[in-house]
Amino acid sequence: MPNPYADRLAAIPVDRREVEVLGGTTAYWVYGDDDADTTIVAVHGFRGEHHGLDPVVAHLPGIRVVSPDLPGFGETAPLPRRAHDLDTYARWLRAFVEAVAPDAVVLGHSFGSIVASAAVAGGLSTPKLILVNPIGAPALEGPRGVLTRLAVFYYLAGARLPRALGERLLRNGLIVRVMSNAMAKTRDPAVRRFVHEQHDEYFSRFADRDVLHEAFVTSVSHDVREFAPRIAQPTLLIAAEKDDITPIEAERHLATLFPDAQLVEIPAVGHLIHYETPQAAADAIREFLG
Repeated sequence: MPNPYADRLAAIPVDRREVEVLGGTTAYWVYGDDDADTTIVAVHGFRGEHHGLDPVVAHLPGIRVVSPDLPGFGETAPLPRRAHDLDTYARWLRAFVEAVAPDAVVLGHSFGSIVASAAVAGGLSTPKLILVNPIGAPALEGPRGVLTRLAVFYYLAGARLPRALGERLLRNGLIVRVMSNAMAKTRDPAVRRFVHEQHDEYFSRFADRDVLHEAFVTSVSHDVREFAPRIAQPTLLIAAEKDDITPIEAERHLATLFPDAQLVEIPAVGHLIHYETPQAAADAIREFLG
């Protein structure tokens, strides 16, 4: 079906580029003009790739957005001879930003919020930090902790079964649709179909089961609370009132752990702010950036 944000996105120039980072080639996309006053480096979530943040980018004309595919996802191959744990992803992000967009504003969505927070707490230079659907508490303790525990067994099975069978399980379209239905909160049938089609198209573009399992273990073993007290930069948290991964009460507590943070709460949406309410997210970003 037509992308409901396609017209806005088509008005923004985009250029695919590559850069060598930590011994591997990172594919990234630059939206907007290179001479824009503000640049954001946007880090996508688990199992996603740069396309997932397109709806937010579509509502940010005039701002340059640099959007890479994380190592092992989309068009970026896994990093050679490295475990894809949080330390590796944080090192990769620091090196990527320093090579491509030094001192850019950093934005992370979901799993990307953990990576971005770890990188900034570890010394990544940025004037401001933006976290969308931040993972503000252990995923296994969220409102749908039971489903998260089932996901643990799912990814473990995908890693332990014979490789061909494990890969088919992890890319199974029916299971992807179940995940999509669990996360989507919108009642708009057109937007809901768009969300499902986005997940069908992009949710299985991971390199192999090994990197997927390593990234999943990383995603459920860490959260932003670990790094918040060490992040001095002004930080914007864009949270959803119906998020099944991190409840809004936990997001409110998370905001108190940063030395300088503000929280924007978006109603009637869950863990898919970037798909369902990108306009509200973009408005909050613009106001935060001044």
